[in-house]
Amino acid sequence: MNHELEQYIVTHIDAEPAPLAQLYRDTHLHLVYPHMCSGHLQGRLLKMLVRMVRPRRVLELGTYSGYSALCLAEGLPDDNCRVHTIEINDEMEPFIRSHLAASPVGHRVVLHIGNAATVLPSIDGVFDLTYIDANKRDYIADYERVLPRMRPGGFIIADNTLWGGKVTAGATHHDALTQSICQFNDHVARDPRVEKVILPLRDGLTLVYVL
Repeated sequence: MNHELEQYIVTHIDAEPAPLAQLYRDTHLHLVYPHMCSGHLQGRLLKMLVRMVRPRRVLELGTYSGYSALCLAEGLPDDNCRVHTIEINDEMEPFIRSHLAASPVGHRVVLHIGNAATVLPSIDGVFDLTYIDANKRDYIADYERVLPRMRPGGFIIADNTLWGGKVTAGATHHDALTQSICQFNDHVARDPRVEKVILPLRDGLTLVYVL
């Protein structure tokens, strides 16, 4: 997708809410790797997917600045639903919590700081939807960790699964992160427990339906 086409799209979809626009701006002003922030188009898609699935319990692996968590929270059916989001970098906590407090749906988000491998077992219950956007080297492990916690008919969404188009390069030209994404894509493609499709949106978004 070229820049002109993306700009056309964002002028023909719902506007970015003011708290998210401020969060996006603050992410670019104050944080490293701001390109990791979901942004307007992907954020509206995440909200729409939640609207469609109508989950009551959502899990997110990889909070970063909190933008995607708030988009997921926007789409929830009511204030009794929750997004449990796990961020491994404890230095991000003050930034995330300040923006959760500034959002009208921030109270729907439960922030957990730590490694998903140790934090996830401490969160009881099953999930209706999971969004994976953490360390790409751990995508397969995260997927296998999450799948038993999903209700049948739930969805797993994995971000960055086209990895800037690098997935189509020959295997001898793959760096470690690209190899991890390719291995994840192959793993999911072969998995008979789920149905799956990859959307060529931004950096690639894989939708997985749990059978």
